[in-house]
This record gives sequence, C-alpha cells and structure tokens, in this order.
Amino acid sequence: MSDTRIIKVNGNEVEVQSNLTLLQACEVAGEEIPRFCYHERLSVAGNCRMCLIEVKGGPPKPVASCAQNVRDLRPGPEGQPPELFTNTPMVKKAREGVMEFLLINHPLDCPICDQGGECDLQDQAVAYGRDGSRFEENKRAVEEKHMGPLIKTIMTRCIQCTRCVRFATEIGGVDDLGLVNRGENAEITTYLEKAVESELTGNLIDVCPVGALTSKPYAFNARPWELRKTETIDVMDAVGSNIRVDARGREVLRILPVLHEDINEEWIADKTRFIWDGLKRQRLDKPYVRKDGKLSPASWDEALEAVAAKLKGTPKEKIAALVGDLVPTEAVKALKDLMTSIGTPHMDCRQDGAAIENGDRRSYLFNTGIGGLEQADAILLVGTNPRVEAPMINARLRKIWLNNLDVKIGLIGEQKDLSFDYDYLGAGPETLQSLTDGQGEFFDTLKAAKNPVIIIGSGAITRSDGAAVLAAAARLAGAVGAVRDDWNGFNVLHTAAARVGALDLGFVPGDSGLDFGGILTGAADGKIDVVYNLGADDCDVAKLKNAFVIYQGHHGDAGARYADVILPGAAYTEQSGIYVNTEGRAQMAIRAAFPPGDAREDWAILRALSDRVGKTLPYDDLFALRQAMVETTPTLGRIDQIGVDEGTFDLGAIGTSGNVDATPFVSAVSDYYLTNSVARASKTMAECSAMMSGAAKVAAE
Repeated sequence: MSDTRIIKVNGNEVEVQSNLTLLQACEVAGEEIPRFCYHERLSVAGNCRMCLIEVKGGPPKPVASCAQNVRDLRPGPEGQPPELFTNTPMVKKAREGVMEFLLINHPLDCPICDQGGECDLQDQAVAYGRDGSRFEENKRAVEEKHMGPLIKTIMTRCIQCTRCVRFATEIGGVDDLGLVNRGENAEITTYLEKAVESELTGNLIDVCPVGALTSKPYAFNARPWELRKTETIDVMDAVGSNIRVDARGREVLRILPVLHEDINEEWIADKTRFIWDGLKRQRLDKPYVRKDGKLSPASWDEALEAVAAKLKGTPKEKIAALVGDLVPTEAVKALKDLMTSIGTPHMDCRQDGAAIENGDRRSYLFNTGIGGLEQADAILLVGTNPRVEAPMINARLRKIWLNNLDVKIGLIGEQKDLSFDYDYLGAGPETLQSLTDGQGEFFDTLKAAKNPVIIIGSGAITRSDGAAVLAAAARLAGAVGAVRDDWNGFNVLHTAAARVGALDLGFVPGDSGLDFGGILTGAADGKIDVVYNLGADDCDVAKLKNAFVIYQGHHGDAGARYADVILPGAAYTEQSGIYVNTEGRAQMAIRAAFPPGDAREDWAILRALSDRVGKTLPYDDLFALRQAMVETTPTLGRIDQIGVDEGTFDLGAIGTSGNVDATPFVSAVSDYYLTNSVARASKTMAECSAMMSGAAKVAAE
C-alpha cells in the first residue's frame, strides 16, 4: 500500500494515495477532468492537453494533470497542503484553446459518423469548448487506412491521441500501428497497409475517442438511442466475458464489453464482439420432421408427437443424450431429468472427449481465477494456445508478463506467438513427464516460486491418453507446491461455455453408460437407436445417421443435417440462462431479443416434450427450474462467486495413471473464428478466417 497525502482540490481537502496522477486525484475529489489521450489501462502519453488544471504555487501556466503525480506536488511556504484548481479562468481559457486546436482539422461529419451520440469529442466540445473557431484556412485530409474486415477507418477525423497505438502495442501485443511524420503531417497508420493481426482489434473502436476507428460490420446500421441495451454473458469461449447486447426489435446489431475486473476487465475478443451477424443467418425457425428421407416443415404438435412416439417405443438402454457447447445450465438440467426419468444412463456433455470427471469440481476448474493469475510468479502452459482458446486470459498473461519482470512462463505444446515471451520446454507429454519427475530447470523455477501456476489446456486432455496427461500435471502441481490452503495453482482451461455447468450438474454417463464417443460409435453400430442431440455440432455427427436423431438447436449446422426431427431452440442472446465459466463462476445471461419464428427457449421445449412422453418434469417456469437446479447443485446459485469449495483437494485422485503417447500436443482450436455454429453462420467471421489464413489478399493493391 503506497503512502497517502492530503491535498486541496477547488478548496476541498482530500486524502489520496501519493502515486496517483493529479487527474486521478481530482476525480477522487469528485471533479470531472476532460481527456482524450489518457486511459486508465494504457501508458501516459500526455499529448492531447485537454486535462489541463492549475496548480497553486506551480508554474504560471496550466499543468497536464495526467502526466504529473501527487508525490511531485510541493506544499505551501508554511507547509499547507498543495492546492489544485479545475475551474479557474486560466483553466477554462486553456481548455477552450486546446479544443479549438483539436477541431482545426476535424471534419463536420457528425450527421454521418457512427460515433455520433456517444462521441467524447462531441461531449467535451459542448462542455469545454468555444462557440466558434478562428481558424479560416483549409482543413487537411488524410488518406484512409486498411485495417482488415473489422475496423472502418476515417483518419481525417483522427486527433492523434495515440490510444489505438498504445492499446495495440501494450495490450494486444502487436506492432501493427504507429504514428508517422510530425506536426501538421502526423497520422496514425498501419505502416505496410495490412490488417491488425490480433484477436482484440475490436477494442480499438472502444478506445478511440472520436469517429476515426469505427466498426465496419455495424457501419450505418443504427444510432445508439434506437437500441435496446441488455447486459449479459458471452459464450464464444469458457471465459464468460461480460457483454452488452444492443438490439433493435428482434435483431442484434452490436455487442460491446461490460466492465468486470476479475474476468475481462473492460475488453472483449473479436469473436465475442462481431459474432452478431451469425445470429440472423441459417437459423432454425420452425420444427422439421423427416418424411420419405427429406426434412419437411411441421407444427410443434407433429414434431413433439414424433419424438414422444419414438422415445416411448424404444428400449431405455437404446436411448442416449448429447449436450453441446453453447447450452445454458437450465436446459442441461431439464434434459438430464428427462433422461433420468426415462431410465437411460447414456448421456454426456464432453463433446471434445476431454478426460475429466464430475467428482471434486476443483479437478476441472481454473482454480486460480483469471484475476488471481496476477499473483502468480511462475506459470506453466500445457497443451494450450490461450491466444485462440481464451484471448482474454492471454491478455491477462501478457499484462502479468509486462508488469512483473520476475515472472517466468513456460510452454509445453505448439510453439506459437502468444504476444509475450516464454520458455519453450518441449512439444509433448515426455517433457511434462520429465518435469513431473523433478528434471529440468523449469521444475526448479516452479518449485522456488511463491505462487506457481499450471494451466492444462483442452489440447492435452482431449487425447486418448488425456487422463494420464491430466494425472501427470496433477502430480507436478503437488510436487512444486502449487496447491496449498491459501493458493490453488492447478488450472484446467476449457474452451466450451457450457462445459463446467454441465459437469457441475453431472451430465456424464451413469453406471454402465456410454460416453460421448461411445454414443457416436453405438449409434453407428446399432447399439443406440435414439439420440437426443441438444446443440452438439462440433463432433463427428455423421456417425449418428443410422440412429433416429432429435436435434434441438438454433442453427442449421452439422447437427441438423443428420436429424430426423428438428426442434428449433433459442440462441444465447434469446433466452435467459446461467452459464458457469472455466473458473467455476456462475453468471446469469439475460435475454436481449426474442428467437425467430416458432423457435422456443430450450428448457421450455424439453418441459413440453416431457408431457408428451408421460414423464412430466416438476417445474412449470424458469424460477421453479432454477430452484430445483440450485437444490441439487448449490454452486449454480452462487452468482458471480468463485472459491467456494471446501475440504482437502486430493490431487492424486485426478486422472488415471497410465502410459502417455509421444504425439505432440496440438491446440484444441484450429481456427479461432469458426469454432461453433453461430460463428460458422457469420459472414464477418468467415472474412476474418480467410484473412488470417492467408486465403484473402488484404494488402492494398
């Protein structure tokens, strides 16, 4: 904790930490300071001069409050507290002059600018600017820059605050942006006219205080005051970023970040932000029943009767259920209760075949917590590429690497650019095994660390030897002291938003039940006759073609292709539900728009079906369902909480001992932009995928 000082702001005494900037100190005192270049999470540039204030006893001119610290203030001649003023005539005149300079070349674009209505320059020009300009020369114009399919540039509007350059360099970890030339000719550019190659480029739109960088897919679609704004949860990965969905009518038009310090801070990844156009393409908006080998539209009555007749006419041991990666826990609970009442043990949620069980939940959680990573001083990544599997966790790792010069990061797996330096230890399980046996320099690093962290990715545990790899990682965690009463450094990094919630609910095979791969094989071999597929598209669904498949989902993706009955469900923005992120934090998603056509919420479809099957589920509304869910799984009721597990954490019970394969680890995500059915329906994601894979020529001709 840094020491504090007493200062006076506009005559009011306030005690502040001495390491704060004058701008932050004034805001602690309740005074608003205008700014363009200053941003709390970026380095100080001090080049817009909008934050000028007056310091008593200081120089006879205004001071840039973002670039001076409280500790630099001198007391009065008799030891009086330093005094700051934010509303004197000197400050007012200085800010008006700065604003006049900023507007010299800024075009009068407000009526056609996408930033209109939520523009810092508009707001501050009204609050702190003059009512006219004394500048009569011609305005300059700047050539547009190419920044890829996500960012629309109108650089004539740029005020050279350099926020975008600092974000790309410091947080994104890419050197694609910079300021060239000097004085009147200064401009922000991508140097070689190429796209900004980062999974966080959409945040450049948020940090830009003017309309120079705006969203290309959202361009000219809506004004902010037209949109209905709903704070909810992202499901594109297992991080659970907090987001705001802006919709008009039934159509989602943009997605923005919501501040959550412990998860995504104030950033979101590009897939999270730009996925929204996939929500209106290739949608399932009515039930379908296969007749004479062809799927035909049907009424809900027909579809539910067809499903019920098949379920009632099939022996329970020949019925199975699968759960996909985007499903809310309420739907998982309803499907589990329905299958349990039918009497089948064949159910699974581990679509990727991960070797994790639903025993002690700490055995499959990111136990350190995303925010807790900042306390780590040695980190080992095993079989994961967090840059594409969880960009917000990768950004957090980069932040740790930048701010803590002593932190050591090691990687076992694919050698990729993660935006931070790391020690490459090896490609596969043998390297992990040698560390577990106490060999290698990095073992000593982990052993000597105060707070060591081991992060196991899906690429390590979805293999045939995944259980043995997981056991080896757990043994290593025990050997280096990564788990103790005040610290848990054993972490599993999931890639699926629905996975942890489904494991918490126990949606795994019962006694003598088949797992995910076993159900697929059983359907192909004739051991399974009926498969209830709840949104599972990212598996080998072609194996299901010999069985009677009931597909419940929201997009006409792979799962729907082999279905005999399609029950149209709601996407994640169209139903309220609880999702549990990779660190075990239950969060509530709120409906932002209604599903299209005859599509219904997932749990409601299952409740209606249970009536037809004669196994009526004991809840009639969402509240009653959640009550039943929390009774069996209390962690799902602890909204936005982690670290509620008690008792001894037995690392020896994780995984199973056995031989490991020498095959190198490969990341579970091969194409970041096309990981689920919503992404594959998105035109924007297809453009991004083509650009990043080199299929599209993006350099200016």
